[in-house]
Amino acid sequence: MRYRILGGTGMEVSAYCLGTMMFGAAGNPDHDDSIRIIHRALDHGINFVDTADMYSAGESEEIVGKALRGRRDDVVLATKVHFPMGEGPNRGGNSRRWIVREVEASLRRLGTDWIDLYQIHRPDHRTDIEETLGALTDLVRQGKIRAFGSSAFPAHETVEAYHVARQRGLYRFRTEQPPYNILARGIEGDVLPTAQRLGMGVLTYSPLGWGFLTGRYRKGQEIDLSRGRAARAPQRFDPSIPVNAAKLEVVEELVKLADELGRTLPELAIAFAAAHPAVTSVILGPRTMEQLEGLLKGASLVLDDAVLDRIDELVPPGTNVYHPVGLWSPAPLTDAALRRRPVGDRAAG
Repeated sequence: MRYRILGGTGMEVSAYCLGTMMFGAAGNPDHDDSIRIIHRALDHGINFVDTADMYSAGESEEIVGKALRGRRDDVVLATKVHFPMGEGPNRGGNSRRWIVREVEASLRRLGTDWIDLYQIHRPDHRTDIEETLGALTDLVRQGKIRAFGSSAFPAHETVEAYHVARQRGLYRFRTEQPPYNILARGIEGDVLPTAQRLGMGVLTYSPLGWGFLTGRYRKGQEIDLSRGRAARAPQRFDPSIPVNAAKLEVVEELVKLADELGRTLPELAIAFAAAHPAVTSVILGPRTMEQLEGLLKGASLVLDDAVLDRIDELVPPGTNVYHPVGLWSPAPLTDAALRRRPVGDRAAG
């Protein structure tokens, strides 16, 4: 396993990061089995583990904490804050009040005295970015976290946060965690170049495109919308929907390419994400040991220029076949009132 410096922090992290979203009630409810999977990843050389407070309502952090007993010093541990953790106001977001409270809850669940990378899970336009950066800076100075980063932030908000930190004498985001895969390359045009220019580490998630790059879903084959991920979000899998049909078309060509290489489609997909010069580490999110073992087999795969050119022909650089789940959308695109003048003020004359 190769190791890279994480965003100028001096911390060396493996080129694969173990994501733990699937450990707990949302995926694998067997704690002992989940712990075995984590240990297998560590034994293979992965030293970077990513979780979040909201994964299975804190259960994922508890599992990770149990798995790292006796091995904590060997692991760069990352978690996140933002999404609601309970009913009522002030139980989510990026306010100082919530960050200071929730970091203590994460430390308890993880069974550790410090978090290596504390990430803001999503932007929060109700909270001034200076408020958020100020709270995170204080946590670094208190020794509760070593560094902090963002997740699914648009490039312009990353730049804004950078300048606010410089102007106010605050610590800055050292990393960004965006979704990135062959079917979702939109961030190549702005997020990844911005991270490179600002010296940020990048840990990408969803390298298998919500399962479409596993080869499990194929053109012309019936997709059971009543099971697994398809049951939770059938609109993302229903082949009668044009965007899903477009994904299946690309997958057919990618399967052919993987076969030519003598590799599996997941191995091809993860090697693609790891090949981008801005990407520090690719997050793997297995639910079972079998899935982990299959993904680890691709660690040595090197995609040459000819293969990457073939992929560029199928999905041009900087384009999305689908809009990645969880990726930030500009408010004017989701709220019509922000892109429409009052009726009485729309006429030019």
